[in-house]
Amino acid sequence: MPVIIIVADGARPDTLAAAMDAGDLPEMAAIRAEGGAFEITSAFPSVTGPAYAPFLVGRFPAPAGLPALRWFDRARATTSFPHYTRSYVGHEMRFVDRDLDAAAPTLFELASPAVGALSVIRRGLPRARRVGRGLRFALRAARTHFAGDVAGWLDIDRAIAAEVVARARRDRPRVVFAALTGIDKTSHAAGHAAPIVRQAMRIVDELVGELRRAASAGGGWDDTHLWVVSDHGHSPVRAHDDLAAFVASSGWRVVAHPWVWQRAPEVAVMVSGNAMAHLYVDLACRERPWWGRLAARWNPLVEALLARESVDLVLLPHAATACEIRSRLGSAMVEHRDGRFSYLPETADPLGVGELLGLDAGETWEATIASDYPDAVAQIARLAGSPRVGDIILSGARQWDFRARYEPIPHVSSHGALHREHMMVPLIANRAPAHRPRRTADLFVSALAALEVPVPDGVDGRSFL
Repeated sequence: MPVIIIVADGARPDTLAAAMDAGDLPEMAAIRAEGGAFEITSAFPSVTGPAYAPFLVGRFPAPAGLPALRWFDRARATTSFPHYTRSYVGHEMRFVDRDLDAAAPTLFELASPAVGALSVIRRGLPRARRVGRGLRFALRAARTHFAGDVAGWLDIDRAIAAEVVARARRDRPRVVFAALTGIDKTSHAAGHAAPIVRQAMRIVDELVGELRRAASAGGGWDDTHLWVVSDHGHSPVRAHDDLAAFVASSGWRVVAHPWVWQRAPEVAVMVSGNAMAHLYVDLACRERPWWGRLAARWNPLVEALLARESVDLVLLPHAATACEIRSRLGSAMVEHRDGRFSYLPETADPLGVGELLGLDAGETWEATIASDYPDAVAQIARLAGSPRVGDIILSGARQWDFRARYEPIPHVSSHGALHREHMMVPLIANRAPAHRPRRTADLFVSALAALEVPVPDGVDGRSFL
């Protein structure tokens, strides 16, 4: 049974549903009528790149080796001298496959032949089967990005969609994975409710229709699974807090992108998304220090961060199995042991979900899905215990992000945080599922089930087929 996964990068469930209801997206509306539409959770950080890991390896990003869009390599094992940082914005995107856990097989490695378009993760996908590659395409994308040419991204989406359809007709792959980025780019520039965002959605809709017609022409539609999904949502931004500048103004020598050359840096500020950030401290230490060892020196910085309007939550990993959550209301602890999750309010209930004790992954999702921080307990636990994450992790407040400079397109809408608008994403399926889909990682496991491929160990999803 062929599987087609279309990532409408940046689409939110409510705006996509409204466009279908208005008649603007007839192909997706038809798919919804035949199978269904669901709201599922992405991954934290909710940002393109890391949030592709659930689709393609079935795991939350940080445990799979992708803790954020930008990160600091404390162990000095993966990145290079002198700054030991990683940014998947620009030329270092080519390192994603290398940084990804070698023990986490990709969908492309497990199920071939496949076609992949604009996939950040490409391990196992032969170069000849990659759509949107090569020097010419890279130059076009770079020119469009740095010129702030929003309409140009729609032209790129159209070209990518046409090539995907041609490959699907010609090659009849078992897997088609196609990401279109126009919704995200136009949302950043004009706001998620802007008319140009509907134009980007219509390009996705046209791709859905063409792929359906291609499958039907070959007599294979009845055996095809087609899913439209997103990697993150969006919410308006009214102000940008220059997080790196603030930390530097507090007296610390800071390394941050894009200017990563700093003499003897003391803090690495790695903004991702741009509404979340990892802060790494005591940079000379190559082994991860937990918060108990750091608190005496760095607690004043945490308190100063919490006093800023831009900061909603501060996460402080205490151990591989425990993470403190602080807000201006007070603190709580998240614990993760033997596949069970607990959330223990101490001086407050920052997530607003009440005490949770010893729940499995599904129960944790159900207990938090109606909150402002859907799936946050599991997401925080799985992030905080991973070796590449920061010592101080920030989730941004509504209307704010953490990057005031260096964006070619001024951001009036952003993502990356644990808020509902960022974490909830749509899933439109052409067949009714046997079980309610929960997380984007479920698509990986469900794809393998449809293709009758054994599921590897260590995944964070479950099949909804």
